[in-house]
Order: sequence, then C-alpha cells, then structure tokens
Amino acid sequence: MTTEAAAAGERKPLVVTMGEPAGVGGEITLKAWLRRTTGTCPFVVIDDAERLRRLATALELQVPVREVNAIEESSDAFATALPVLNRPLPAPVSYGHVNPANAPAVIAAIEMAVRFALDGKAAAVVTNPINKKALYDAGFLFPGHTEFLAALSGDATPVMMLAGPTLRVVPVTIHVSLQNAITTLTPARIIQAAAITSEALRRDFGIDRPRLAVAGLNPHAGEDGELGSEEAELVAPAIDALHALGIDAVGPLPPDTLFSPRSRPTFDAAICMYHDQALIPLKALDFDQGVNVTLGLPFVRTSPDHGTALDIAGTGQADESSLIAALDMAAAMAARRVGSAHA
Repeated sequence: MTTEAAAAGERKPLVVTMGEPAGVGGEITLKAWLRRTTGTCPFVVIDDAERLRRLATALELQVPVREVNAIEESSDAFATALPVLNRPLPAPVSYGHVNPANAPAVIAAIEMAVRFALDGKAAAVVTNPINKKALYDAGFLFPGHTEFLAALSGDATPVMMLAGPTLRVVPVTIHVSLQNAITTLTPARIIQAAAITSEALRRDFGIDRPRLAVAGLNPHAGEDGELGSEEAELVAPAIDALHALGIDAVGPLPPDTLFSPRSRPTFDAAICMYHDQALIPLKALDFDQGVNVTLGLPFVRTSPDHGTALDIAGTGQADESSLIAALDMAAAMAARRVGSAHA
C-alpha cells in the first residue's frame, strides 16, 4: 500500500463489517489481516470474536483475534492481532447455510460502522458481502447496502461505482428489474449519477479532469432511432445538461463497443443505464480486484465486488484479493479527503 494510503484518516482505522456470517466474509477478513504490511492502514472488524477464532482454527490460519473495547484501541492492536469489536451472534453459524436469526447482528454491525464514520472515529467503512434474502426474511426494508447506507447518512444520494484496475463503471439504475430500470430511467437520474461521479473522481480518485463515457440503452445506441428512441429522448438531453455544468461527458455510445480495449483508455468512468450493463464488463475484466464504492455519502465506503459465495464458505477456498483491494481503495480515498480538508 502507498504511503498516501497508509496515512488515511490520520491513522484512524478502517472499520469492517461482518457481512453474512455463513458466507466467506470472515475467512477473507482473516486472510486480509495475514497479508498486511508495515504500511497497511489498520482495520477493525465488527463481528463475533469467538466465531472468528473458531474459523481461524478450522482453516489453520495463524490469526490471533483480540477483542477491543473501543475503536480507538484497534490501531495499536492491529500489528499483532486482528482487532474485533465483539458483536455476538444470536444463533450458531453453519457455513453455507444462512440463518435469518443472525440478520439483526448483521444489520447492527453496519449501523455501528456508519456511526463510527459519521462521528469521525473511523477513516472509512468497508462492508463484507451480505445475503439480501436472509435480511429480507428478517424484515430488512432496503434493496441492498447502497440504499441502507444512504438512509443511515440522512439525505445522501447514493451512487454505486464498481472500480477495478482497468475499468470504473456506474449504473444509473441499480437493484431493480430490467423492466423497471427502463421505465424509471430519466434524464435527471442520468445527470445526477454522472455529476456525483465526476465530483468523486476529482475528490476521491485524484483525477483533475474526469472523462465520462455515457452508454446508450439500446443495441447500437438505438441506431438513430431504428432500435429505440431512449437515446434521443433521455440520454442525449442528459449529456447536453452535463456539458452545461462543465462536465466532460461523451455519448450516447454503443454499449457493445464501449468496453473494448481500444475504448477503455479514453474515459475515466462509464455511466451505464442499468445494473448488468455495468457489472458484466467489470466482473469479466477485474473480478478478483473489483471494488464496490458508494459515492455521494458523507464518508468513504467500499466493499468487495462479489457475493457471499455460500458454495465455498468455510472451506478455505475464498480469495481475499477483492477485500484487500477494497481496503486499499478505502484507505487511499480517505487519505485524499483528509488531504483536501487540510489544503
């Protein structure tokens, strides 16, 4: 990790949530601690400490787990042990099998992490993957992390970015059906997502003049209206409005060529019209290094760009690379925010 990243939040720790206890979140957190370096920004996990100890033993991971009573203790503990703010689970964990009885603890860990960030005690929030069905069964009222974090932040407008070494993508519509994505797409939503993205690229990624590529909705970007009118009616007016705001945005561009090796170097982020239009190319190119970033929040939040992987949970096969990328990105983003505040 860079010196800039290590300085994130003036050495305030990152706070990591437990995610779905029956998934791979615990395993990749243990492995991420093992791969720490001298310059790694310290992190603390909100989880069931005894669960993590048992998991480390079962997977033969030499990770000492140390309970801390306050987040301020975690930075000193981090060098020699994984610091844990203990959140006992109400039900036993069977890896690969979710239990809605543990959902309140999962939700509480997210709420606690956000409080630390809003209170200035944590440099950033890094969330392990959740199982949405388990949370829904327990009465969770939000489509996913993104919407829940926005609600916890007050009146924040969340924008989901997926970022990897070779590509950044932003879906304008997120966790809705494809049919609903099309019917709810508006110029205002495109403008809002693109404007928040442009500002975040400057503030959090250090890009002075962000370049946005805006995808069309239809095949071949509508083929001049032959394959759909949404490009002329929705996307083009949004791009004109972005130009008026001084934002460098190009489009509507045909989605089937937008992510080609020749096109990718010409933009800093692609604004996509719906979930899979954005996530398929990102995961095809950067699955192991992909990071989910929520823009538009009053704090930095990142997450691995993968799910709970219930099929391999508890087996030792989980790859921690995406979590490490999320930790590194959160630290670097937090450091830039601190630097901007002190400039």
